[in-house]
Amino acid sequence: MAEYKHGEMDITDQTATFDGFMKFVTRAVIVILVLVVWMAIFIT
Repeated sequence: MAEYKHGEMDITDQTATFDGFMKFVTRAVIVILVLVVWMAIFIT
C-alpha cells in the first residue's frame, strides 16, 4: 500500500471545479435577487 503524505496531491482540477461552482452560484444568486426586486417593483 502506498504511503500517504499530506499536501502532495495535485488538486488543480478540484480547485478549478470549486471556482467554477462558486462563480455559478454567485451569478445565480444575483439573478434571483434581481428577479425578486423586479417582481416587487413591477408586479405589485
